Amino acid sequence: MNYISNVLYQNFKKSACSFIPFITAGYPSIDLTLQTLYILDKEGADLIELGIPYSDALADGPLIQEASKVAIKNGVNIDKIIEILDEIYLKINTPIIIFTYYNPILVKGIKNFIAQISQFGVKGLVIPDLPLEESDYLISICQLYQIELILFISPTSSSERISDILDKSPGCIYLVSSTGVTGMRDSIDKNIDYISSELILNSSKMLMLGFGISNPDQIKHIIQSKPNINGIVVGSAFTKILSNYLIDSKMLLMDSIRSFCRKMKSATLS
Repeated sequence: MNYISNVLYQNFKKSACSFIPFITAGYPSIDLTLQTLYILDKEGADLIELGIPYSDALADGPLIQEASKVAIKNGVNIDKIIEILDEIYLKINTPIIIFTYYNPILVKGIKNFIAQISQFGVKGLVIPDLPLEESDYLISICQLYQIELILFISPTSSSERISDILDKSPGCIYLVSSTGVTGMRDSIDKNIDYISSELILNSSKMLMLGFGISNPDQIKHIIQSKPNINGIVVGSAFTKILSNYLIDSKMLLMDSIRSFCRKMKSATLS
């Protein structure tokens, strides 16, 4: 079984839903990114999504788009990401999933990029704008370097499209909770109930749910109403906390990250 899927499965066997925080590398700074990664690891994150900042992040909402702009101004690119991975390699236990758009990978060279991130222990890869029709080669390279490529299914995906994605997917599925871009929301798209039920009937793959999940009550509701969801991704809510530091640099940023992480992690164990 793929490494990321196995983490989700092992927690599922213990009746727990995996907690997966997302942060943008280099926001608000590289040093604070490193501090945040160490805290997320210490506070029980099961997996961590580390986003590569990108200037045309079409799947991301205003918060994460702004985070990408700041990180890019801070000089963060793929080479800096590699330095961050090198710094945390063997210092944290939580497996890392890289979240990036397709173009930076193409510019770096697919095989070169995958080889580099695998060297520093990356276990998963998420590419929201990867065309399914162009995924075969990337899947084969990821498998060569033992990295799990995680494919998306959205609330608007047709039954035929879902079937095609399941056929190609080498491991777990990232189920997008709402139409549109990332961002904090009050509710989850109603189509998710139908899609997640269809997936559990037609596939044994582990399911991650993301986009718009921002508080412990939402997590508890998802776990109670959708028991087939194996992992929950929380991104914009962490980005919001980090953004507050740019307004008030005197705030106890790491204490805020630590407290929020504990609350969200605790909710996945309810």
